[in-house]
Amino acid sequence: MLGRIRAGLGEGWRLAAHSLSGRLLLLTIFYGMIGEVLIFVPLIGQYYGELLDNHIEAAELAFLPFTMPGGNDLPEAMRSAILRRAGASAVFLTLPDQRLYFDLGKQPSRVDVTVDLSKAGIGTEMVEGLSCLFQGGDRMLHVTAPSRIKSAKSIGIILSEAPIRAALKAYAWRVLATGFFVSGVAALLLFFSLFVVFVRPMERFTAAMMRFRDNPEDSAMIVAASSRQDEIGVAERELASMQRDLYASLQQKTRLAALGAAVARIQHDLRNILANAKLASDRLSTIEDPVVKRLTPRLVGSLDRAVALATQTLRYGRADERAPLRKRTLLKPLIDEAGEAALETSPSPIAFANTVDEGLAVDADSEQLYRIVLNLLRNAVEALGERDGARVEIVAERHGRLVSFAVADNGPGIPQAMLPKLFQPFARTARGGGSGLGLAIARDLARAHGGDIVLMHTGPGGTRFRIDIPDRKEG
Repeated sequence: MLGRIRAGLGEGWRLAAHSLSGRLLLLTIFYGMIGEVLIFVPLIGQYYGELLDNHIEAAELAFLPFTMPGGNDLPEAMRSAILRRAGASAVFLTLPDQRLYFDLGKQPSRVDVTVDLSKAGIGTEMVEGLSCLFQGGDRMLHVTAPSRIKSAKSIGIILSEAPIRAALKAYAWRVLATGFFVSGVAALLLFFSLFVVFVRPMERFTAAMMRFRDNPEDSAMIVAASSRQDEIGVAERELASMQRDLYASLQQKTRLAALGAAVARIQHDLRNILANAKLASDRLSTIEDPVVKRLTPRLVGSLDRAVALATQTLRYGRADERAPLRKRTLLKPLIDEAGEAALETSPSPIAFANTVDEGLAVDADSEQLYRIVLNLLRNAVEALGERDGARVEIVAERHGRLVSFAVADNGPGIPQAMLPKLFQPFARTARGGGSGLGLAIARDLARAHGGDIVLMHTGPGGTRFRIDIPDRKEG
């Protein structure tokens, strides 16, 4: 039985000490006790001073008849009775020219504590009051204070501490009982207020995070943010935004995984089909027709690139791309070739301006650089659509060991909603028609060269991308 009680107490303490609501309750109780102490000690000091002052006033009233004319003729029995009513063993009254002393017939043999009320402050009263409450009882007190009797300078009394301590103890118990009741009620109100305002929302907050952790691919697990304007409301909205972004990212990863699995299944057959097409194109090169002679090299080049891509895993991702095989490559012919391939898909004429210098060479993998340019040009062609006066321009220049070239169009621009996810896989624009992988692949290939692709401008006047390809580091 005792073991179960101990186990229950241990479990209760564990819950109280390791849960937010339990810690809040413990802190509320602790601070309530501190508040009780802060209330109790000054009140004890104040009441102790009032008790001594009451004895001084009673002594003054007892002494007053003896200071009047004819006071010395009053009977001794009356004097003793009045002094007993004052609660004093002896009374001293200091006049300008003499000092009067009265006692009950037995002069005190000792004085243990002297208290001067004219010099006592709240700090002294608190110290003396606590001393009386916890250490006193059988001591004799000598209390002095300025006198309110006319022509008297001061008054002093000698009295036992026992009745003062008894009154102080009774008062202390009343203060403790009242203080604990008030502090307890205040602590409970504070606890429940904080529990409702903070702890309960945090519990719902934590439960929502745990549910989402268990099933992050279920959009129903995304926390429903409240309309609160405080820090908890901000945290709820930020959590909901983060969960939505994570959910979208997981959906994107799922699509990537599905794409990779599907492409892996068709990779072998696609490679065989392209190999047969390449053999057929090789035979076409033997035909003497001028048109065939002109188109065959482009066909052969396109098939060679398709075969190279199919030989790899054909999945998106930098880890699956081979390292760039870099060499000095003239940029202008490569851009012309990519431009012809991209413009073939346009439904209407597009003016294409390749202003790159004939002798500008790039230290890059020609195959991967071609894919970078082709992806950007195809995006520009898709953006232009059937726009009148459509134009695509490419400019380039070398800055030391860095070649920068830009692809610009005069299309309608990229929607603002797409900009934060522009280079993410499957980030399609409203026009549709693409896989959403072009910019992501192009940026990964550029970064594999140590460079990057940057959106310089987009808007109703058109869009401009800059591609930076640095030379290989020496050594």
